[in-house]
Amino acid sequence: MYLLIVIVSIISACKKDILDLTPKDRITDAEYWATPNDLLLYCNSFYNNMLPRYDGFIANGLGPYSLDADMGSDNMINTTGYNNALNGERIVPAGSSGTSWGNWGQLRNVNYFLANYKRVVAQPSAINQYIGEAYFFRAWYYFGMLKTYGDLPWINKPLLPTDQDLIYGNRLKRNIVADSIISDLDKAISLLGTKSVDNQMRINKEAAMAFQSRVALFEGTWEKYHANDAFGVSGSTGTKYLEKAASVAESLINSNVYQLDNVGATNGYTNLFNQIDYSSSKEVMLWRKYSITETPKAAHNWVITLVRGGGRGLTKNLIDDYLCTDGKPITGNSLYLGDNNLLNVVANRDPRLVQTICVPDGKHVLTANAVPVIFTKPGFESATSINDKNATGYQLYKGVNTDPQMQQNISNVGFTAYPYIRYAEVLLNFAEAKAELGSIAQTDLDKSINKLRTRVGMPSLIIAGIINDSKWLFPTLSPIINEVRRERRVELSCEGYRHDDIFRWAAADKLIVGWKPKGAMKAQFNGLFTTSELNAYPADENGYIELFRNIPAMSTGYKFATTRDYLDPIPSNELTLNPKLLPQNPGW
Repeated sequence: MYLLIVIVSIISACKKDILDLTPKDRITDAEYWATPNDLLLYCNSFYNNMLPRYDGFIANGLGPYSLDADMGSDNMINTTGYNNALNGERIVPAGSSGTSWGNWGQLRNVNYFLANYKRVVAQPSAINQYIGEAYFFRAWYYFGMLKTYGDLPWINKPLLPTDQDLIYGNRLKRNIVADSIISDLDKAISLLGTKSVDNQMRINKEAAMAFQSRVALFEGTWEKYHANDAFGVSGSTGTKYLEKAASVAESLINSNVYQLDNVGATNGYTNLFNQIDYSSSKEVMLWRKYSITETPKAAHNWVITLVRGGGRGLTKNLIDDYLCTDGKPITGNSLYLGDNNLLNVVANRDPRLVQTICVPDGKHVLTANAVPVIFTKPGFESATSINDKNATGYQLYKGVNTDPQMQQNISNVGFTAYPYIRYAEVLLNFAEAKAELGSIAQTDLDKSINKLRTRVGMPSLIIAGIINDSKWLFPTLSPIINEVRRERRVELSCEGYRHDDIFRWAAADKLIVGWKPKGAMKAQFNGLFTTSELNAYPADENGYIELFRNIPAMSTGYKFATTRDYLDPIPSNELTLNPKLLPQNPGW
């Protein structure tokens, strides 16, 4: 969706906390709610203020393609240091400033709209779209809070000083909050228009369905895999949410409204992520456009950081999960040529690998200027800022837009668009929900995961033909769940899903605790850099780059506390103001 933001603020900006109750900047409230256009303008502020932007320069790294590193996962690491949250180093903040707990103003703005839209006298057909958008954004807000804090107060109206029961109310159990989020999305789906030429610029019914499948899958797997720990819901296995995820995803698949882009096209996968406009996409369901010639003006600098090295690096752990071209894992596979150089790593592998990382094949163009810049080696140079230097030798290519007019037009600004939701995720959500329910059939794979494989020319996943992999990440789970999770990891790599996946699967004990992130084989870069440049990249006993090897805090790998770190703590001053928010989240 092209996020056309006409007004920056209709009511107050983000409040300090929920006690900050009164809108501070009104457009004569009694006169405002007059026409459907007033609703449109109000809803435009949700797009601008509630969806991630990632505009600006180095502080935002690679935009959405930084998230696997910045949020913390086994897919990617940050050059500037190990992830403190994964290492169990966080403390309870005193105040809510700088935490998501202090961002209740966004919710207040949505609730204010829902409390006032009926003042506009118009036919339902003229206003339903905007009401649906408001319900979508309230669900979007609460889902972010649910993932972060678990149990929450549910506030569905703009608070007044007399609403003491809500201001100082209890936290509801996470499943009750999840039910309310899904209910809001049911309302949004019933009100929003479907994808059409006239509705290209706004959230549509199908995007809300896709998001609902994400929410339901998250909560279903969270309750299933956290059933026996302090983070779960007593007596719940998450089944009803998994059934909801499968149902809504299947309905969307059967509607045939969205399809996959670039099926069978050369470099079709990488070209999904380097576009400046997705208006004609069959796959991208919600997106942000960047421009300095249209309103609002906004640009970013992801590509410049990518070209220099990315400031992050993909891990060997992720790279090893890509299958060979015969559809089998690298374990014991003669097609796998080993790790001695980057070209060997990608040879005979799932084509998504070579379209995700940079390799010196003469084809990975970083900028298409008069003299093209072509990748020959990762960004290890001493002259490169630590914020830009590559972390592992596996340098990201996904998201690189090689058009100099799009990435370096003025002062190195870029305009590559940001896809928030794409149809590929819906296919993966459906397959995973069915696998978790134990009801997945070959026909389910053929209309989901195998469509993703067909796009890049990989063999289909056949349930009866799955070969046991001694290096499966989840050896206690079924072969089909392992392969569905592998497919999700590969298809969505470096798009910001992996952190949430690890947390909802309660998998930090398997994937994070004691893990030391590794990179590429270091010896292959001898002669390409100075001795001092290479010395900045320690290697393990087998010769693989281990950036954090000499850091005492990482001497035994990550120290994620599985009894505490799956949720954030509530700021201590909020607990003082409202003791009903107690107990604090587990372990804090």
